[in-house]
Amino acid sequence: MTDADPGSGADVPVAAEPEDQELETEADQRAELRDRYAKVERLRDQGIDPYPRRFDRTHTLVEIRDRWGDLEPGAETGTPVRVAGRVMLVRGHGRLVFATVRDASGEIQLFVSESVCGRDVMARFKAVDVGDWVGATGNVMTTKRGELSVELRDFELLAKALRPMPDKMKGIADVETRYRQRYADLMVNEEARRIFGIRHTVVDALRSLMKERGFVEVETPVLGTIQGGATARPFITHYNALDIDVYLRIALELHLKRLVVGGMERVFEVGRVFRNEGLDSRHNPEFTMLEAYEAFTDYIGMMELTEELIGGATRAARGTTKVNVRGREVDLAPPYARVSMQELISEQLGIDVHPSMGTERLRLILDDLGLSWMHEWGPGKLMNEIYDRKVQSDLFEPTFVVDHPREVSPLAKAKPDDPEMVERFELIVDGRELVNAYSELNDPAEQLACFEAEARAKAAGDPEAGDVDYDYVRALEYGMPPTGGLGIGIDRLVMLVAEVETIREVILFPTLRP
Repeated sequence: MTDADPGSGADVPVAAEPEDQELETEADQRAELRDRYAKVERLRDQGIDPYPRRFDRTHTLVEIRDRWGDLEPGAETGTPVRVAGRVMLVRGHGRLVFATVRDASGEIQLFVSESVCGRDVMARFKAVDVGDWVGATGNVMTTKRGELSVELRDFELLAKALRPMPDKMKGIADVETRYRQRYADLMVNEEARRIFGIRHTVVDALRSLMKERGFVEVETPVLGTIQGGATARPFITHYNALDIDVYLRIALELHLKRLVVGGMERVFEVGRVFRNEGLDSRHNPEFTMLEAYEAFTDYIGMMELTEELIGGATRAARGTTKVNVRGREVDLAPPYARVSMQELISEQLGIDVHPSMGTERLRLILDDLGLSWMHEWGPGKLMNEIYDRKVQSDLFEPTFVVDHPREVSPLAKAKPDDPEMVERFELIVDGRELVNAYSELNDPAEQLACFEAEARAKAAGDPEAGDVDYDYVRALEYGMPPTGGLGIGIDRLVMLVAEVETIREVILFPTLRP
């Protein structure tokens, strides 16, 4: 929509505000918006481009603090610099103005004195609004109070902010607005910047640790014709060029293991995966996984790798392996407890369960526990449901829950002494699954049988069951060495390290209802 600008006589584009916003606030914002559009027109009338193409700075703001941060009060270096950032605060009147500017590295003060920069520059600077981006030229100095500053000689407007910034002290009160307008949230919310700084450090540390161990980072397809690699409901889209439906990947697994078959003995990928499931504090339909596969090892080797990755990434981001979770301290330093799913169910519920008990007996146990079940579930799925619904949420300290039912682990290698169970673990902290890993099934005939069982479950109505990936079976027929694999949920790990309770806080642009 457009509103007429009484100052310029031009039509000024004004984006629609949310309908539930208070009228007075909306009116004030629209008035400010019109005023700033008018300023843009006046700048152009004066031959000033309010959106120039570039500005060559000599220093970031943190570089200035690192080099000159120990200057005495009242010192003048005589050293010229060119800095750039967003104006966060302006104070002062007359012939002396102080402004705070921020770039991605930090903040610094601009010391604007008419006796130094001249009347024309001062007049232009007084027209700057909070939120504008400026490039400043001047000498590094400190005020009499010791505030490190750039004594302004000249400046350029780099981008005129048309909307006023959110209140720096109050931030954005509505949480959902923070997520929808993350750009505004990051301007004024130090906590949001802290969280995403932690996310960057965690991911960077994970990559570094993987590469130190000789893993090669790769990229695999996001779109595929096969639903597989995990048990989850997929997103489906249509590929017009081939006139076929394709799936957005729900895991990175099957392509990475093809690379192990091809001779790449240690591979990993950090990538987005997509699961067509619900939204809550721990689930977002698109999220980030790190998956890694290593030849000549098993799920025990993956436990050791997991401890190194989780402990190392936490230490890199926090300087310690200790985090606070809902008022309790958790130490993510290795080693972590290791206990089987069967033992946990026995310890917490006082009942012994195993897939060999059969479907009917396990259904009766679920009935006694007040748990619902579906007729197509076999004994392994029923056992897993008991663990998921009654046990996992009570695990607070870092715990490797090992040895899962084969029925719910179609890509894992069976235990040699118990073929109903597989060599698989999940790392649980505060009831959250952070890591899923196993000794990879590499017998092509057995893998085909598992795929076919999944396909039958899908045909019977299970939307989370996968298809038969014949090409992956073909790859296994060429021979895949003993291999261990793991997947780490990056978003949940960052939640833990940053000490936040909802996944939306650690995803820059989380999925929201329209």
